[in-house]
Amino acid sequence: MRGQVSASIHRIWKYPFKLVSSTALEYECLLALDGVTKNLGNMSASHDNHTGGMGASAFLRFMIPGWGVFVGCLMVLWLLACGNNHTPGNSQLLYWSSNNQQEIDFAREMVAHWNEAHPEMLVHTQPVPEGQSSEEVILAAVVGKTTPDIYSNMWQGDVEAYARAGALIALDTLPGFLEFIYRRCDSAVVAEVTSTDGHIYQIPWKINPIMMIYNRKLMASAGFDTPPSTYSEYLNAGQRIQADTDGDGYVDRWVGYSNVKVTWWLRLFDFYTLYLAASGGMPLIKDNRVAFDNRYAVQTFAFLQELYRKNYFSRERLDTRQDAFLSGAIATKFTGPWEIARAERFKPEGFEFAFHHVPVPDDRRGPIYTYGDPKNIVIFSTCRQPRRAWEFVKFMIDKENDLRFLEISNQLPRRKNLFSDSLFQPFFAQHPRMKPFARQAQFVRGTDICPVLKEVFDAISQQYEACVIYNRKTPEKAIKDAARVVRLLLM
Repeated sequence: MRGQVSASIHRIWKYPFKLVSSTALEYECLLALDGVTKNLGNMSASHDNHTGGMGASAFLRFMIPGWGVFVGCLMVLWLLACGNNHTPGNSQLLYWSSNNQQEIDFAREMVAHWNEAHPEMLVHTQPVPEGQSSEEVILAAVVGKTTPDIYSNMWQGDVEAYARAGALIALDTLPGFLEFIYRRCDSAVVAEVTSTDGHIYQIPWKINPIMMIYNRKLMASAGFDTPPSTYSEYLNAGQRIQADTDGDGYVDRWVGYSNVKVTWWLRLFDFYTLYLAASGGMPLIKDNRVAFDNRYAVQTFAFLQELYRKNYFSRERLDTRQDAFLSGAIATKFTGPWEIARAERFKPEGFEFAFHHVPVPDDRRGPIYTYGDPKNIVIFSTCRQPRRAWEFVKFMIDKENDLRFLEISNQLPRRKNLFSDSLFQPFFAQHPRMKPFARQAQFVRGTDICPVLKEVFDAISQQYEACVIYNRKTPEKAIKDAARVVRLLLM
């Protein structure tokens, strides 16, 4: 028994030398806490004899420096998991959608159609429970073993850690899965979602390609008939558009803006998006090795550093005030198709906008990739009827229902030949602002297969702040320093 507890404690102990800001760490530690609490219940008095009468909690405090502070953070998630005990019944499958209203509506519609046709295989749907983030809720549910059977808002970067912990069903072991996935996706997408053990634990479902929205009138007034496509063109636009519009001696109009906070996930929408565009879709991590220590990452940092150094991007937190793009404070923004509805609703009279690919190095040739912001579908290993769950998922994401999802949510299904498929063409004809995103959809990337991906982005973000925002390091040194930290993480 002591060996079981020691093994559980070791899972916590082995991580202090890694960055501690990510869900990957929290997940490992919560699993360890789960093992500790299960095993400690059987040790009682005999355990006190072996630890000098310290008792379980004192023993843990002795074994793990900072345990009191650490366990307080863990218990927040632990209690969240314990409080979510809803199950719809043994004969029903439980499906959690995202808590986006359009996706809730879609889920309810799909479940209603399914249940009407399959009364012997009922599905119950509900949005993922409220929490600080859906990722935190899922993490707690996994540890508390209160996961749904099906979840359709899984960030691709989280899957590998959950798969290695045995929390997910290997979908390629289910009948007909591989035939289905290759009909839906091209081989590059299938490779992107294949885990390091050769199995597939996620179903590519939806994407929101990141592109550049731009103010057409402001660009035209700066002398641009077409939006800037390259680094030099974008920097030139920055010089022309930068202005002190109210004459107070301070610049209050910029070519663009990117959030200056160090939070890891923000780098998905600036550094990572631009890195993919510059490199033709190259990975950050490949075969558990650093792949971003290259000229494309240096180019990306150098480009962004120049924007901040020349005050073409503001270091001020523009996201804390009125919409900087629609108010004319910035001429461009890197964003997804969700921006269409917002811009149409809140734009001033006469405001004109359009979308274009993000800027690329001047010597870039070939297709321009971007971050697809994918969210995927998983079946948790707590599911007692995985084949039935798979049958429902197949129904929910068949071609006709993908079209219905597009109509309800304005999010793109991740399926090959989307823009040229005759079934979807009427939708794009009726919604022309979605066409650039549909064309871009064939040139998107998700995230790499890596169990510590959030730590990777955190390491990059730390160097981003030092180099890009505050000009304290050269791009070359910043990328080298980020790569050195990540190599330690991957050991």
